[in-house]
Amino acid sequence: MTPLHLAIVVGSVRDGRVGPTIAEWFAGEVAAHTAFTVEILDLLEYPLPLVMPAPGESAAPETVSVRDALAMRLAAADAYVIVTPEYNHTFPAALKNAIDWIYEEWAAKPTGFISYGGMSGGLRAVEHLRHVFAELHGVTVRESLSFHKVWQQFDGVQPRDREETALAAKTMLDRLLWWGGALRDARSKSPYER
Repeated sequence: MTPLHLAIVVGSVRDGRVGPTIAEWFAGEVAAHTAFTVEILDLLEYPLPLVMPAPGESAAPETVSVRDALAMRLAAADAYVIVTPEYNHTFPAALKNAIDWIYEEWAAKPTGFISYGGMSGGLRAVEHLRHVFAELHGVTVRESLSFHKVWQQFDGVQPRDREETALAAKTMLDRLLWWGGALRDARSKSPYER
């Protein structure tokens, strides 16, 4: 089977964020799985404005350029993993903004989640994202990873509990592989229409 292309989306743009560290670690787990190719998409590199054009209006050319660059990378993916913190019991505004600017690319593809934060480990953010991706016609996998008290969980770029987190990562990747393969085959036979 041709490897599935997995896009890891770093959902926070806040200074001092942990998301890039988690994404780099997870990209290593993906590479070890061997059924995927992987790339990291950091939303900090795709600064989309919060104000969207009115219906029927066009966005500014520089906004269209950023949006199209991100959309092209997401369209090339067979599956996604969203790396998100939890801010005020939900996911960051920058992540919601990017999701709203990029609409059709999410459909009929599986999405997994890695969350992080304090005591809750970002679990409430993930529950909110599941509703959003259902509206986008995406398929979210049940298995996820959560880093509670994230500042105590990483030793440099590796989780302190490497064995347990590697097993959790493999479990989620196995599920993404099944859904990603099934949905890629289905899309090749019949393009998904909303």
